Formats: sequence, C-alpha cells, structure tokens
Amino acid sequence: MGLTSNTVLALAIIAGVLLFAATVWFWPKLSGRSWRSVLGRIGLLLAAQLALFSAVGLAANKSFLFYGSWADLFGQETSIGKVVDHGMSSDDIKIVDKQKLDVPGGAKPQVGGQILKVAITGQKSKITSPGYVWLPPEYFQPQHKDRNFPASIILTGYPGTAENLIKGLNYPMTAFKQAKAGKMKPMILVMLRPTIAPPRDTECVDIPGGPQTETFFAEDLPRAIQDTFRVGRKPENMGFIGNSTGGYCALKIAAHYPQTFGAAAGLSAYYEAPDDPTTGDLFHGDEKLKARANVLESVKAKKPTGTSFLVTSSETGEPNLGDTKKFIKLVKGPDRVSSIILDSGGHNFNTWRREIPPMLVWMSGRIQA
Repeated sequence: MGLTSNTVLALAIIAGVLLFAATVWFWPKLSGRSWRSVLGRIGLLLAAQLALFSAVGLAANKSFLFYGSWADLFGQETSIGKVVDHGMSSDDIKIVDKQKLDVPGGAKPQVGGQILKVAITGQKSKITSPGYVWLPPEYFQPQHKDRNFPASIILTGYPGTAENLIKGLNYPMTAFKQAKAGKMKPMILVMLRPTIAPPRDTECVDIPGGPQTETFFAEDLPRAIQDTFRVGRKPENMGFIGNSTGGYCALKIAAHYPQTFGAAAGLSAYYEAPDDPTTGDLFHGDEKLKARANVLESVKAKKPTGTSFLVTSSETGEPNLGDTKKFIKLVKGPDRVSSIILDSGGHNFNTWRREIPPMLVWMSGRIQA
C-alpha cells in the first residue's frame, strides 16, 4: 500500500478512532496507582496520539504530495550539495551536483546516463529555481557527440519537490528503460517544481507587480536548455509535461507558446487557476489576464499550428474528467489531441506512474532531435 493511497489513510483514521474509544473505555480500569495502571495509561495516550498525528500527516501528504513513497519519506538525502564543474554549465544553468542512475554500470554516463542537480536563472524573469536534468546515455556516447536531442520540461504538482519526479515518479528510470527497449527515442528531461516563489502558488502566471512565472517557464527556461545542452530551437524539439498543477502549466503554456513547444502532456491537469490563500491575488482585477490563465479559453483562442496535446483522467476518482472531455472537443486541426482515460485512479502518484510510460512513448513520437 502506497504512502499516498486512500487505504493507508483510511486505516490510520480507523486506528485513531479505535484507540480513542479504547482510551475512554479502559481509563476507569487503569485509574489505579500501580505501575501496570500507569504504564497502561501512558501506552493508550501515546498510541492514540501517534494514530492521530499519523492520520493528519498522511492526509496533508496526500493533499500536498510532499513525499511520493515510503522510501521517499524515510530515505531522504541529507548531505550538503557541492559545486561540480562538468563543462556544461552556462550563465543560465549552474550544475550543483551529479547523480548516477541505479543500473548496472550506471557509474559511467555513457552506460547509465546522468542526473544533474542544477540551479536555473531566468534572464528575463530574474527568477532562479532549483531542478534536475536527466541526460540519457546516448548524450555521452562518442558516436552521438554531434547529435542534438529532444527535450521535455517536466513539472510536478504544488507544492511538491523536483526530487519527487526522480524518486516518486521515476522519470529518469522509466525513460531509460523505455529507450533501451526501443519504445521511445532518448530524450533530455528537465525536472522542476512549479513553485518558484515559495510558499506562494503562482500557477505559472505572470503576476502584475509579482513573480513573472509564465515568462520563466515559457521563455527563460527553454532558452537556458538550448544554450546549455544539445537541443534544437524549433517547436518540434521541445515538449512540456506535468502532473496536477504542473499539468495545468504544461497545457496552458503550450497553448500560449506554440512557437516554442511542439507537444504538451497534462496528467490529471486542471484547467483553471485556483483562487485561494496559497495563490493570493494572481490577476489584480485584470479579466484578460484571468481569461488567459484559463486552459479551455486558451486552447479555444489558439491559432492551430500543429501542436500535439495529451490529457489524462479517470472515469472514477478524478475530478477533472468533465473538463478534460471539454478540452478534447476544443482542439482544432492541425493541432492534435490524445488522451489516457483510466477506469479508476485518484489524484496521486500511483495513478501517474501508470500513465507516465505510455505518455513518454507518445511524447517521443511527437518531438524529435
């Protein structure tokens, strides 16, 4: 049972209720001064408190996706990052550290590829954000030294962490296995979280007088990728992928910037920016800006240019099914739209892990080197 599953949360709630009831029921019987009574009272109180905090923690994690798995929860890296010069850093992307993929021979980049921990600075937006870049093995192989590669930006949900895309959703390992099996072309993955002004949820919007988040993801980030790595500068060279908030950003920005992104995939995306305490006032009364942030309005107004879209939902368990079907109907040729609709699946890591392998194959067929 996964850390974000409904079953685990339900069991924690049931355990809390039962232990609370047991505390009330047995308390009179444990009211004596003997050591057994004292230990009994202490044990009941501790067990009830532990179950309560576990239920609250699981509910918060399910809502905000701080950790994607049990291994993610208990196996966090604590070592301090170090600056490493790999000969690939640019003014916009500074490489902070490197990691190997856990595959046989993975210590050699030409065998296992390489995961780079980076700091990315937007020249236009003046925003700096941490992230990770996955370079496939072929990137380092001598026979491909002059070859360009397709690249996809990948955003997690809010608040999320970029590391969850590696440990929780297994993007590099999935891409490695899919390419090795011949199901997809080798692809560079640039993995970030959408939260570039923490703790505020800026929803990939250029906020009047505030963070220029859309500019960072739509203009600064693609330019930084192209200036640092062997990636072409045409729309067919770059895709945009995301889950939840990241999926909303991917679909919206691809609709706004067809000259930059040839394809976009929104996993469990929603289609309108929320208005809540985490976002604050995103639009400052500007109705045009608010309409621009609506994905359905954006795709309706988009001039068809051949952009490819993929959207995902579930018949049971996903609240975005109705809007996803509306999105599909609004896409006009020569733009193309595809979908993955599961029979059932919640808004969680387990669902996205079922969608990522076919989505990467789809993306590989829509963008090229």
